[in-house]
Amino acid sequence: MTLNEYFDTTTGTGILATADSSGKVDAAVYSRPHFLDDGSIVFIMRDRLTHHNLQSNPYAHFMFIEEGGRSRGRRLFLKKLREDQDRQLIDRFRRRPPRPDDTEQLFVVYFELEKELPLLGSGEEDLHRPASPAS
Repeated sequence: MTLNEYFDTTTGTGILATADSSGKVDAAVYSRPHFLDDGSIVFIMRDRLTHHNLQSNPYAHFMFIEEGGRSRGRRLFLKKLREDQDRQLIDRFRRRPPRPDDTEQLFVVYFELEKELPLLGSGEEDLHRPASPAS
């Protein structure tokens, strides 16, 4: 199953974490990402702390916890590629209709996927296992 298929068919809660240039961390609840044919990943975001952090530090981490269980999900390690304010693009990616009183600036932010891991574990179980004592 591709990540696109996974996120299209799986419900749960997403959290996008970023840090500013001095390393101060922020985490915010985010909707599931969009996946493009070129492999990039897209989020729509408002001009808040997450977006602000990405201006000075392009790295982000998206953690997705599947509904109904705390031990299933995915972790995506991301690097920002670019962003756009094109209203047609924003409308294309929106999952919910805008509220009439919502005038806050929105951004389409593109990321590349640097690494994907399960919610629990490293996905590289032998990496941190202590070495066996020499016989």
